[in-house]
Amino acid sequence: MEIAKKKGGKKRGGQGLIDIVFSWSLEDVMNKNLYKDKVKEIPDTFLSEEHYLNSFMHPLLEETRADLYSNMTDSLRNAPSCEVLDLGTGKGFNPPNDLFYEIRLKRTRNGYGESKTPYEPQGGELIALSDVRPKRIEDLNRPKISYLIAVVGSRDDDDDSDWFPILSSKPIIFQKNNEEKKKGDELFIVYLTSLVTNIRIWNSLKMDLESANLNIIRTVLQVHQDDAANSAPEEIEEKHVQDDRNCDLCTQQETESTISLNARAAIHSFGLDDSQEMAILSCVTTTQCVHRNSVKLIWGPPGTGKTKTVASMLSVLFNMKCRSLTCAPTNIAVIGVAKRFMVMVRESLQYGSYGLGDIVLVGNKERMKVVDHEDLWDVFLAYRVNALASCVSPSVGWQVGLISMISLLEEPEVLYKKYLETVKEKDEDSDEEPGSGEVNAAEKDGLITKKDLKKTRISNPLNKFIIQTIKENKKKKSISKKSSRNNAKCHKGKGCTSREVKIWTFDEFILKKYESLVEQLEFCMKTLYTHLPTSYISLEAVMNMVRAINLLPTLGALLKTLSETHGGLRDGFKGTDAGGHLYAFRTVKSECVALLTLLRGSIRLPNFFEKYEIQSFCLKSAVLIFSTASSSSKLHGSAPIEVVVIDEAAQLKECESTIPLHLPGVRHAVLIGDEKQLPAMVQSKICEKAKFGRSLFERLVKLGHKKHLLNIQYRMHPSISLFPNKKFYEEKVTNGPNVTNIRYEKRFLKGNMYGPYSFINISKGREEFDDNCSCRNMAEACAVAKIVAMLCRESRASKQRVRVGCISPYKAQVFAIQEMLGKKYSTDVESDFSVNVRSVDGFQGGEEDVIIISTVRSNGRGAVGFLSNFQRTNVALTRARYCLWVLGNGATLINSGTVWRDIVVDSIARGCYYDACNDKDLGIALAYVSDELTTKFSAMSLGHKPAFGKKKIFENRDRFSYKQRRG
Repeated sequence: MEIAKKKGGKKRGGQGLIDIVFSWSLEDVMNKNLYKDKVKEIPDTFLSEEHYLNSFMHPLLEETRADLYSNMTDSLRNAPSCEVLDLGTGKGFNPPNDLFYEIRLKRTRNGYGESKTPYEPQGGELIALSDVRPKRIEDLNRPKISYLIAVVGSRDDDDDSDWFPILSSKPIIFQKNNEEKKKGDELFIVYLTSLVTNIRIWNSLKMDLESANLNIIRTVLQVHQDDAANSAPEEIEEKHVQDDRNCDLCTQQETESTISLNARAAIHSFGLDDSQEMAILSCVTTTQCVHRNSVKLIWGPPGTGKTKTVASMLSVLFNMKCRSLTCAPTNIAVIGVAKRFMVMVRESLQYGSYGLGDIVLVGNKERMKVVDHEDLWDVFLAYRVNALASCVSPSVGWQVGLISMISLLEEPEVLYKKYLETVKEKDEDSDEEPGSGEVNAAEKDGLITKKDLKKTRISNPLNKFIIQTIKENKKKKSISKKSSRNNAKCHKGKGCTSREVKIWTFDEFILKKYESLVEQLEFCMKTLYTHLPTSYISLEAVMNMVRAINLLPTLGALLKTLSETHGGLRDGFKGTDAGGHLYAFRTVKSECVALLTLLRGSIRLPNFFEKYEIQSFCLKSAVLIFSTASSSSKLHGSAPIEVVVIDEAAQLKECESTIPLHLPGVRHAVLIGDEKQLPAMVQSKICEKAKFGRSLFERLVKLGHKKHLLNIQYRMHPSISLFPNKKFYEEKVTNGPNVTNIRYEKRFLKGNMYGPYSFINISKGREEFDDNCSCRNMAEACAVAKIVAMLCRESRASKQRVRVGCISPYKAQVFAIQEMLGKKYSTDVESDFSVNVRSVDGFQGGEEDVIIISTVRSNGRGAVGFLSNFQRTNVALTRARYCLWVLGNGATLINSGTVWRDIVVDSIARGCYYDACNDKDLGIALAYVSDELTTKFSAMSLGHKPAFGKKKIFENRDRFSYKQRRG
């Protein structure tokens, strides 16, 4: 995250979001009404582009404040922190406003002896500085250091130093320990929040309306400035409905001839259903229109193959060479759609990994956790830049490797003579061991990058072998000196190591250098045809590279064979070898030299001197780009984008969608989502009321914008999908043939209670609130733990793989269930039995074989709080494949008068309502947890604090079960 500065690094331009955050006092952050009078409800329609963008400004500020307040009050104690060892002014330091500093953080050693900082700040993070390690809000405003915050600047990806650039809100006074060992000041930093996304949104909302691309922005307004004064609200709304019509200027004949005929065949090959094919064809056809701009909506209810549909559409756009950006609200969502697309594209590649250079995944490697997704490494931008930097430099790498290999095969005597001369010269002049310090960088993997070249001033890969020889010489000298000290009488007698140096023979030099160059060339060739866009490397060049890669080992084997003959490699290169391998060697060598010479002239690459140049080159040349909506801001200044595809669009705040939608060149947008599921998370109650979390998808749907419905679900057993389809989707979604097949039904536990769908009534539970006002129900947590234990036992007995998901709307209940389960079960979905416990919000987009829902609420008033949210309910009910078991107090939910009343009534009508006490194992567990709860609350009424926990509950339960079995 770059901290904005004017040219010359002297002063930041404009009153940005950072400046406003810096202007807040601690009291301002704690003031929930700071922007109450300024935050207005975001309208459904807008009068102008300026009206549209300004509508989000104050809600964004209030949401930033609320997020900061929440982290300070709820998470400060456990927030990442680190001690500051040193402080210095940074580039551009110019008080009183531009307070750029660099801080050096304290390192600690882990169990493996590795040194690292306990908290490594990322660019764009907001940190607080204090003279104590902060644990509570009061620690951020102490007499010695009053409320002081800073924003972390960006660093290079390969910068692993202890120094971090920051921009501070106020001058930092810090006196470190001096040489006289006088104790200096203590200074700590603590993580507060990340401003990255909000800064990008702010910059997007502050776009220059005269120079920005407003094609899509104007389209989603659905009203032009010259019409605004004369348009009534109902006329504006009518424009929304009509705007989805086909372009009159694109004739039917044009459409069929240029797009549909080719696209239909490709789309049909993906094995999609009719609704999926129609949605893709409509979107792809529209994106080719050059006469107007469009926004298409694809409505994807749970289990309807939304990700497959998106990946298929991207595959069509990719094959059409339509430069497109695919983004989503979160890193997880981006990774999900990218992985699905990569499976499809790898199957269609004609020649190995050639073609992947047209695809780029942009993002922070730590936040995306790309290291866990090996199938995406070939398209991840940061990895691509590093790989290309090793082999596309005009000074080292690919070209030098080719020249060196050709020279080695054509003029081996010349290279060997140079080797001998340089070894002698460096051995005489060098006092240091070349293996230390700078020179050592030249020995990495047989490759010398531009960065290594800068450090070592080595301009020819031949020096690697010189360095290796000198290292051996120095090692021998060291042994010689040690031997002389131990035995002063020994001069050059037997067993004494002298200063004589063993220099590689001609054969040794040729074989070692050839082996290293083969390694270098193979790496470079595979890197180039994998990571370069197809516009810069032809298929013919790739085929020649593959031929070379296959030919080089054959030539290496012949070299080794010749070295073992009487005349050795010298005679072999001269053509005087009397063995039977000479003809084969000369033939293969000639073919290899010809092939390498051809490759030298077949690829013309730009001259790169810095990594940012390679990054820019990759982004400008890519056909398909993946990133979060926030990270798409990095594409400004790149080549124009034609189409923006937003996955999980209903979870993206509308103001955040402005980031990709106003990128240069964008003419068409495709939004894929489901407004019936959860929208974006909003911290501020004021912003929630102002509809700040509403997506562009949801607003357009409300205004009557046409949606392409994916109407067949392939995830849920029909018993599970029945209620959600009826309640949320007006029975528009049908069950796919796979889920209606009798073999789709799976029984993981015996008994009617554990069929595909059931409501399990737990009447004796009690709800209780923690310090954060989150609710838990220990009886339900105990029941969940017991059911999971039974599932695990049956899974092991039947050797049936089972994935279990435990869901609750409340964080306190999620924590209670996790505590009950402990670490007994794996969370790895690849294991035979896995259990994942998450909130409803955390489970959106996920699915498991068995889902157990704990509704928690249990009271006589029918109060269920935010459990009544129909979008949250929809998400919870649609995560299961084979079994969905809902745990709750039936009476409380019926009295709530919410959607949960309908759920309970429906389960009773369908004969799927069961009482937990009727199950023997559940009854035993619940009986003892009920006794514990009674004891606890009785003691609390008398002012005591009795012990209460899962250990005691399960000890008593197991003891009772043992007595029952004994009988």
